[in-house]
Amino acid sequence: MNIRLRLSQIIEARATQLIIIALIVLNAIVLALETSALIVLQYGSILKLTDQILLSIFVVELLLKIFTQGRQFYRDPWNIFDATVIGIALLPATGPLSILRSLRILRILRLISAVPSLKRVVNALLKAVPGMGSVVLLLGVIYFIFSVIATKFFGTEFADWFGDIGKSAYTLFQIMTLESWSMGIVRPVMTQFPLAWMFFVPFILITSFAVLNLFIGIIVDAMQRFDDDALGQDPSKNVRQQEDNTIEEIQALKTEIQELKQLIQKINTG
Repeated sequence: MNIRLRLSQIIEARATQLIIIALIVLNAIVLALETSALIVLQYGSILKLTDQILLSIFVVELLLKIFTQGRQFYRDPWNIFDATVIGIALLPATGPLSILRSLRILRILRLISAVPSLKRVVNALLKAVPGMGSVVLLLGVIYFIFSVIATKFFGTEFADWFGDIGKSAYTLFQIMTLESWSMGIVRPVMTQFPLAWMFFVPFILITSFAVLNLFIGIIVDAMQRFDDDALGQDPSKNVRQQEDNTIEEIQALKTEIQELKQLIQKINTG
């Protein structure tokens, strides 16, 4: 058997993928343990050795993929993603580049490409980006309008919250997240402006309960369309297939009724 084909079968085997997933999780645990000064003091050398061994395994896996897949390797975005994550881990982490050492935790992102269900979710999210961009634009317009109004209405009395458009936008963002919006911001404003609720309540309804739910709807729709594409299904074809099945059942039922009528007529004439 061709050595490339054999290695490819080994790399893509379910058991191999489960081992890689386990090693990624182990690597994440090791990196988490390195954040404890006490653990590093006692087991620092072991953790460093383990991290180097795991990184070596990931590098070998990557090189084997490049060898077995050839040019096809660079046509898969997930392969490029894996190569980038591992490449960051290989960069020197001394001197001015010492900050790159903390980026080793990005290796756990390889779980996305290693676990099919996570990969499916990310692919669906990427498909939802164009639609989400439209919602972001709509939300930005709403924010701009309300920020200008809030600055004009409340900026003189509450300069810390609404002194300029930037402060107003940040305050409105806090209100949108419903974090201390009532007792922390709105009620103090209402002590000076009793009708301020007529401004803040519609803002919350529009942003928190309407626009943000559009994000959920777009993501759900994108995931549904991605699942249909992955299964090679067309929703319109499914509907037509169901209609055809229903018509066939009705025709079969009519045939049975006609045969039953003929049988009754024969009994009556006999």
